[in-house]
Amino acid sequence: MAVKRAIVMDRAQVSNLIRDLRLLSGLTQEQFAAELSVTHSSVSRWERGISKPSPLAMQKVEGMLQQMGDRGKDLLVKHFPESEG
Repeated sequence: MAVKRAIVMDRAQVSNLIRDLRLLSGLTQEQFAAELSVTHSSVSRWERGISKPSPLAMQKVEGMLQQMGDRGKDLLVKHFPESEG
């Protein structure tokens, strides 16, 4: 799976996406970090808008949304419009 083009999001958008996806998944920050193979502190910084995920981490986020099917569709379409369909 690859993102077709660079997704441009500001830190606030990324923060909202990460938090919404994590909560929709029912995961703690620690569990979410393990799913993405990153540290808990990375997830915390993303959710607080201090930093943004790497392109590889964003691909993993997109993949998590795709795997959720209908449950993740709204977030997927909102943040990764080229992934729909």
